[in-house]
Amino acid sequence: MHTLLVTGPGGAGRTTVAAATALAAARQGHRVLLLSADPGDPPVAPRDGLRFARVDSGEEFRQELVSLQERGSALLGMLGARPLIADELTELPGAEQFALLRALRRAAAEPATDLVVVDMPPLHQAVATLALPAQLRRYLARLLPAERQAARALRPVLAQLAGVPMPAQWLYEAAARWDEELAAVQAVIEAPTTSIRLVAEPGPAADAALRLGRLGLALQQLPVSALVANRMLPGGSTDPWLAGLAAQREEYAARWAGEDDLPVLPVPHLGRDPEGPDDLAAIAPAPAPATAPRPDWTVEDRLAEDGVLLWRVPLPRAEKRELELIRRGDELLLAVGPYRRIVPLPAVLRRCTVSGAALTAGELRIRFTPDPGLWPRTT
Repeated sequence: MHTLLVTGPGGAGRTTVAAATALAAARQGHRVLLLSADPGDPPVAPRDGLRFARVDSGEEFRQELVSLQERGSALLGMLGARPLIADELTELPGAEQFALLRALRRAAAEPATDLVVVDMPPLHQAVATLALPAQLRRYLARLLPAERQAARALRPVLAQLAGVPMPAQWLYEAAARWDEELAAVQAVIEAPTTSIRLVAEPGPAADAALRLGRLGLALQQLPVSALVANRMLPGGSTDPWLAGLAAQREEYAARWAGEDDLPVLPVPHLGRDPEGPDDLAAIAPAPAPATAPRPDWTVEDRLAEDGVLLWRVPLPRAEKRELELIRRGDELLLAVGPYRRIVPLPAVLRRCTVSGAALTAGELRIRFTPDPGLWPRTT
């Protein structure tokens, strides 16, 4: 099964394009599930081969919190807390992200499905959502390391003496369950059968938003399979304003197509808001590769030539002024504009010191020099 995540700058028509893509795949004989967090009516009604599912973040939040209270009822009772009931719970900011991730995990496990098309939030929020599972798993590993559970054999005795389950035991059990769920979502996001399709209306604002958004995706090593140039206008108009706007969109679409190997799929403007399956069929993007390879961060051995190892990190259209690089033990903090990621160093680089970095042709090249105190000696 394949998963296609559709996102783009706000107002670019990603929801409509996601629906058109799902409908086109269903008409080609694929079994398709369209997943959306949009609270409005679905852009296309379910039909043969096409099903629709909506993410209800409010209901997801209520169910999760009630379940959490039930599992920790003994501890809450010891503290004298009064549990909240589902009817009085109102979702908190950020609940939408977690609800979407849980829905994505469930959708990926749906039987009799060939393709899951996910109508993601706008691009900046989508990048943050897709990075969340790996980030939270790192936090859990640091704050509640597994090795501290080595004394769990004593906890039943302590619990019997105290009369209630020990808080530490409950906390570690909850952390283990969260890590398992986050790992399952992360596996879907990073699977070779998952890719991202960007939707943008060609122009300077979309170009700036795409540049930053693609940097965020590159930082997370998430592949983009295609870019949809939405609402393209016909040329040859005698109206100077319309002709200028059409020329601008053609210019930016051509620029995007010439930047790298990313396919750019033009979608026409219908002159009205698309309605119904016929309109969606008219704007369905042309077929493109269903998946794209996960960007590889390679370590190049240049010890013989320059005495260094190069870690090559692809960051298309990055600018030097927006980069930040910090070494912390066996991890590296990388920041590009508003996006940050902490990654573990490959084993060979942990025995080196960072001796410099350079941004060349959309690639960050970090130089590592072997530490004489850690590097194996040759005789």
